[in-house]
Amino acid sequence: MVKDNKILREWDEASESWSNFVQEGKDYYREELNNPATFRLIGNVKGKHVLDLACGEGYNTRILAKKGALVAGVDFSERMIELARKEEKKERQNITYHVSDAADMRWLSSNYFDLVACFMSLQDIERYEDAVSEVARVLKKNGRFIFSIPHPCFEQGSLDDGECISGWKYEEGTENTSEEKALHMEIKRYFGIIKYKVPWNMKRLVEPFKTTGFHRTLTDYSQTLYENGLLISRLVEPRPTSRAVSKHPSLRKVTKIPQSIIIEAIKRLR
Repeated sequence: MVKDNKILREWDEASESWSNFVQEGKDYYREELNNPATFRLIGNVKGKHVLDLACGEGYNTRILAKKGALVAGVDFSERMIELARKEEKKERQNITYHVSDAADMRWLSSNYFDLVACFMSLQDIERYEDAVSEVARVLKKNGRFIFSIPHPCFEQGSLDDGECISGWKYEEGTENTSEEKALHMEIKRYFGIIKYKVPWNMKRLVEPFKTTGFHRTLTDYSQTLYENGLLISRLVEPRPTSRAVSKHPSLRKVTKIPQSIIIEAIKRLR
């Protein structure tokens, strides 16, 4: 069971705005930065059994299916899964969707999937250690777990007292404009597991919303993988192309400091 039902309600309430944001191509950090790098790491999935963990409304799940994978999608938000199933009815790709807590997927068979993918979502899962344990259980030997997260060294978010974990500093008068010029990033906290708020208030959203995230260190993530027999084989810190920066100038700041990190871990017998 989800530990904090408030987090579930946040995503249920955000589902319509989130779906529009993703499906209309407004999430350019996904389109121009994280998805290209993650799918390069994923490689050929034709005929592979793939689980999309915390799949949301299924945008990336559908990409995996179009690449020939046999895909199941899991998300704790019933509303998100309703939207995903609606898209499946429009264009059938033999995707099965399930409402489930990522930390408890006992209904899924052990040693079944060739790949578990988790796109920019593991940081939103409160019981992430249990979720990683479940990933290890459902993966075949030598199966891969590929996940992207906000880079823990440069993660941004607001604490209850209004303090930010870290944040960009801008030239005076340019913050939050189309001509924003990021000078540097100020890191205020790194060590420890920190629960924080993520304000989704970009103008390109139909409706603004807030979600909850969990900052963890690279050590936290790597130790949890190791304890579950998942050994890190590759990692990527994606950078946008010059074309992407030209199209979306605010991406320029992540040519200096990474916004995310993508990790591949392989299941070994313990």
